[in-house]
Amino acid sequence: MPVPFVRTADEPLTAEQYRYIATHAWWMGTFATAETIHVHLSEHLIQQWTPVDRDADWLLDRELTGRVTWLAGSGDDAVSEGFDLNDHWPSGRFRAPYGDFYAELNETSPRRPTGGWAAPTPEFLALLPRDPDGLIARLREDVPQRTYTGPFRAAVDTLRTCTVPADLREALFAALLLLPAVTVVDEVKDLDGNLCAALVHDDGPTRTELLVDPVDGQYAGERDTLRRDSSCGLTVGTVIAETAVRTAVVPGIGALPVF
Repeated sequence: MPVPFVRTADEPLTAEQYRYIATHAWWMGTFATAETIHVHLSEHLIQQWTPVDRDADWLLDRELTGRVTWLAGSGDDAVSEGFDLNDHWPSGRFRAPYGDFYAELNETSPRRPTGGWAAPTPEFLALLPRDPDGLIARLREDVPQRTYTGPFRAAVDTLRTCTVPADLREALFAALLLLPAVTVVDEVKDLDGNLCAALVHDDGPTRTELLVDPVDGQYAGERDTLRRDSSCGLTVGTVIAETAVRTAVVPGIGALPVF
């Protein structure tokens, strides 16, 4: 089944090269006090270098810009009660095999992922069906639809790694279009103003836009918007998470591309 809204292609990777992934994100966090739950969005800049050999060292650079937008409650009240953005998110530079970046913080040894939709390995991806009907059946079997999980969310988790090969990305897009709540938007702007295509899942608590690079069909970010009022004071139409993602092939760990 062709996917007319986007083409998929991969830039070749040699054994010495790394896949560079840059993420600009605004993510939601909460801080509870005796009086209320304070809800905020904070800005993140993340760079990751993923090797061809997954057993080799990966590199992650996480930065909090310090910019915060309060969606509910009071920022002043939260700060007076001890809110500190740095307590909510790890930041700094982390290097570890298998991409297990926080093993040292957790005082454990880095572990090789076992595979699955949330942490796919090359072996897991290689064994997935390439026909859309078989792929959506596999998604439904592995991740039945629930309030906050389901086939669409599982596919997005996998695509977010930016390691899904082009033929499987094409099959995933076609498979997701078989879901009744999924539609295509040909042009939508990401967080940074770049034009993307989007698969939109408009069901459940949030409207989720899976952004896709129109040039090569690579994952390009997400946007989650509330479809109903929340118990912590957020209203319908509030954006609770938003990312813009760019990828490139670079010659070595820590090298930067020219976009």
